[in-house]
Amino acid sequence: MIGYYSSFESFGSVDGPGLRSILFLTGCPFRCLYCHNPETWQLKNGKEITSEEAFQKLIKYRPYWGSDGGITISGGEPLSQLDFLIELGTLAKQNNISYVIDTAGGTFRIDEAYLQKFDKLLDVCTLFLLDIKTADEKLHKKITGVDFENVDKLYHYLAKKNFPIWVRHVLVPGLTSDHEQLIKTKNYLSQFPNIKRIEVLPYHNLALEKYQKLGIKYPLINTPLPSKEEIAYAKSILEKNL
Repeated sequence: MIGYYSSFESFGSVDGPGLRSILFLTGCPFRCLYCHNPETWQLKNGKEITSEEAFQKLIKYRPYWGSDGGITISGGEPLSQLDFLIELGTLAKQNNISYVIDTAGGTFRIDEAYLQKFDKLLDVCTLFLLDIKTADEKLHKKITGVDFENVDKLYHYLAKKNFPIWVRHVLVPGLTSDHEQLIKTKNYLSQFPNIKRIEVLPYHNLALEKYQKLGIKYPLINTPLPSKEEIAYAKSILEKNL
């Protein structure tokens, strides 16, 4: 199975449990205002690789992972390449390697054929990292350009399967940082008992140079970074009482 990717990262410490090697796939239906990987939007803008080739590139770092680490697949939206994910995950499971998917859920859908494949992915995965933009439908459309419906379905489906997830929420001043939005997101997430962790990720503009190189206008050029007080407040709401 051929997949399309933008890059590998040898070691990451914030992409799931322990130290992990990360593969960034291409293809994403979202156009998030604060996307930090705009080079991954178009599927076939990526470089071709087979699942076996990807596995061999990743597994060479195994001696450094320790007991908790492993492989994380990010993007882009990795669920855009479901068959490739399953093949790569099967290789990971056969070698007793923790396999984590970092997803925003934009391509998830409820139909029998899709769910048969998706369940195969769950069988080879150990954890999903779910990036929630907001639980507000109108704001979600503003941030991503896409409706919240598929994301909502994914949360409910993973809860039905009792599949473990860590949730990550980017805190953007003036966009996702006010009290009402934080409470709405907290209330939404509180219905899912399979959520094991919620993390607040402070917004940053480190991708600005990427946008300039790609000739894409950066939408949040005048948005400040969140203050320590804003970050602490968001954490007090979202990360409390898990």
